[in-house]
Amino acid sequence: MRNQTKKKATIYDLSVLSGSSPSTVSAVLNGTWQKRRIKQSTAEHIRGLAEEHQYTANLQARGLRRSRSGLVGLLLPIHDNRYFSSMAQTFEAHVRSRGQCPVVVSARRDPEEERQTVEALIAYSIDELIIAGATDPDGVHAVCEAAGLKHVNIDLPGSKVPSVISDNYEGARLLTKALIDHVDPARPLLSSELYLFGGRNDFASQERIRGFRAIKQEMMGADPLDCIQPTGYSPAKTAKAFEAFYENEGKLPRALFINSSINFEGLLRFLGHHPHETFSDIVVGCYDYDPFGSFLPFPVFMIRQDVEGMITKAFSLLSEGRQAPHVHLVEPMLVPPRTALIGPLDAIKDIE
Repeated sequence: MRNQTKKKATIYDLSVLSGSSPSTVSAVLNGTWQKRRIKQSTAEHIRGLAEEHQYTANLQARGLRRSRSGLVGLLLPIHDNRYFSSMAQTFEAHVRSRGQCPVVVSARRDPEEERQTVEALIAYSIDELIIAGATDPDGVHAVCEAAGLKHVNIDLPGSKVPSVISDNYEGARLLTKALIDHVDPARPLLSSELYLFGGRNDFASQERIRGFRAIKQEMMGADPLDCIQPTGYSPAKTAKAFEAFYENEGKLPRALFINSSINFEGLLRFLGHHPHETFSDIVVGCYDYDPFGSFLPFPVFMIRQDVEGMITKAFSLLSEGRQAPHVHLVEPMLVPPRTALIGPLDAIKDIE
């Protein structure tokens, strides 16, 4: 005879009992298992266990939980990047100040892993989710929507819920203008000597390229397409792109706009295999901020994105309830060479 007083099972209980992953259990319970190509026999087995152990699927799927868990999630593309690690640090401080517990995970820019990771977070009954830099934000939205989970995008926009992003276009204009203005007027910079390396066909890269090209046209009167060198977000591929350019031209461009700190790492890998003369007369702009980059032997301008502003705005939107999918722009900051700014790590308390 069934024990009527026993505690209802969670998705993770059903995962253990069925031998299936939490994301598979979640897909079965929220009705998306066929899209995931899960076997019908597996779905029937999980539903049978859910009924046997008093799991009420629609409570989780429709977000009608009776109590809040106090968990707030942040989905990142990667951890090993100062911009995203700073975002995580700022997010955690913000969540703890609200008396809640932060949960930070990454999905490695893989759209399927993004969806599965969010399904797992939902299995833990998180209360809210901030989706940062997702490859497929609308795909993640579909998972959140099915579970009734409040969510918002930051860094890259989606088309289903509000998004908070850096003003990449204006930031790129600031950075490009700084590069042009820095060059000695006695030896003016030609349009063909200012290149952009890095990025791919995502919204942020497109906006940065658009700002880069706009300033080149305004200040230099020309904008050669071959000065755009997209490499993706890979240090290795970026380093290879610089090697290929150097092999063909025998030198680097006099001025370089680097699309992100990940691509900047690729430039440094390239420079590490070449003599100082290779970079003795260059100026670099990086659309990301890392204080260590400011003290290299050549001038480096950087764009610092306002992570605190984006996180604050994201939580404000979450607190206001369901809204139209408007894109909210947050102004970034130009950082001149040889500048080390304070950041989230300054808030960490030292133990004496």
